Amino acid sequence: MEYNEMYEDILKEYRQVFEKVSQRDMREFINEVKAHNRIFLIGVGREGLATRAFAMRLMHMGKEVHWIWDDTTPSINEGDLLIATLGDGCIGHIGYICRRAKEAGAMIYIVTGSPSGSTAKNTADKVFFIPAAVYRGKDKVVPSFQPMGNLFEQCLLVLFDIIVMLIVDETAELSFEKMSGRHRNIE
Repeated sequence: MEYNEMYEDILKEYRQVFEKVSQRDMREFINEVKAHNRIFLIGVGREGLATRAFAMRLMHMGKEVHWIWDDTTPSINEGDLLIATLGDGCIGHIGYICRRAKEAGAMIYIVTGSPSGSTAKNTADKVFFIPAAVYRGKDKVVPSFQPMGNLFEQCLLVLFDIIVMLIVDETAELSFEKMSGRHRNIE
């Protein structure tokens, strides 16, 4: 396969995924993000990297944001939101974290390409389904010629960026200028 053919096929896959994303489900996710001031996030691998990028933008928006794996992460409590990305919906140690956070009273939001996975089905308060091929996923999604979970991971990053831009557009006290004022200044 040549370069031009490859990127054209990838762009077709993106279009299929973005057209199948439920606008209602995305709106619910946006509303929960807007409603919570303390947000905890977790994810692993490449989807974890996309989730960390989202965590950074939430911090730029002025949210109190914590990455579960950081040593400085405080206790999670009632009224907090935990956003967990689980491509296949059932990554064992993330499931454990979600159960513990739920016991502490936090709301659990799973972002997944496989809502039939055990954590998505049994622990989540809400699920945001991204219908993109994911590693070990079992649900009907847009298939991909790319390896493993590439399509899910790529779409996750772009969707999180779109969500941030939508929240900024809808929130009078937010702007990209204000967000850049919170950008790390010790690089």
